[in-house]
Amino acid sequence: MEKRTDIGNEDDVALLVHTFYAKVRADDLLGPIFEPIIKDNWAPHLNRMVDFWSTILLYTRKYKDDPMPKHLQLPVEQRHFDRWLSLFNETLDALFAGEVAENAKLRAASIARIMMVIRSRADGLPVL
Repeated sequence: MEKRTDIGNEDDVALLVHTFYAKVRADDLLGPIFEPIIKDNWAPHLNRMVDFWSTILLYTRKYKDDPMPKHLQLPVEQRHFDRWLSLFNETLDALFAGEVAENAKLRAASIARIMMVIRSRADGLPVL
């Protein structure tokens, strides 16, 4: 069995993002959320996600946008965030091991929580 290394460069981030979103697209719950919105524009979306995650994990400062407004329009609930995190962590565990990979898990969980809080407030729901 090959020893997994940590995320160390943008090629690693690209591998993570492309592998993860291949799972998202094939997923019964998440695929139908993303496909009608992204349609045939997956290449630009994946490039933006590589920039996003390389900014968060490697501090490249390539991503300068706010992802919240676009994601608040998605018809998602807690179960979607749970699946997203599960697939993300599964992908990380299959590909990488180390401090940056563990930080990616923490950052993804934090992002999901923040999005759920903002979404709940926008919908007028109590935040638990």
